[in-house]
Parts: sequence; structure tokens; C-alpha cells
Amino acid sequence: MSERRVLLIEDEPNIIEAIRFILARDGWRVDTHSDGQTAVVAVRDRAPDLVILDVMLPNRSGYDILQDLRSEDATKTLPILMLTARGQKKDRKLAEKLGVNRFMTKPFSNEEILATVRELVR
Repeated sequence: MSERRVLLIEDEPNIIEAIRFILARDGWRVDTHSDGQTAVVAVRDRAPDLVILDVMLPNRSGYDILQDLRSEDATKTLPILMLTARGQKKDRKLAEKLGVNRFMTKPFSNEEILATVRELVR
């Protein structure tokens, strides 16, 4: 099986390091991107197997990015895991309405993120 690739769109260095560490140990290649403005282009260019998307990003919200990805044929069915520090019901509802595959609140456990990523990319 070829290397599975994740694009992590996140701007907090400690979260980036934690997720990269967890997934790299499990054999994933983790690319990162931290600017909301150019996130859709980054997804297009890198064609990952999965996107982990933060809600609060510089220059553009994760919801806007999710909406754009779902409106393009190439990324319509791409598995997307959304991370947020704000886990209110309305945030989850909005993400689900826009077509997210899974919604996870920070802080999360290593096991939780690994299990979810494996499940989304079978």
C-alpha cells in the first residue's frame, strides 16, 4: 500500500506537532498548511487522502474552506475531519450541514485522532 497522505490545515504549532507525531508514527505522511486564504489551493495541489481542517484560521474560516471543497468535483467526496476549540452544538451542526465527515473538539486524545483518521481513510 502506498503512503497515505494527510493535509493538516492548522495554525497552532503545538497542535501541528502533536498531530504530525501521532500520524507519522502510524505511517502517514503529514503535510501542513496554515493560511485559510490559500487552503483550497493547497488541497488541490497536494491531493491528500484526508484533510484535517481547523475552524479558526488566519484570513479565512474553516467553514468557508469546507464549503469550497464540497462545491468542487475533485474534492466533493474527500474525507474531512474538522477540529475546533469551540465545540458548541451550532458549530457542529454548521459543519455537518456543509458536509464534514467528522467533527472533533480540542483537546482530543491521541487515540481518538488516530482512530478517526484510520476510519475515514479505509
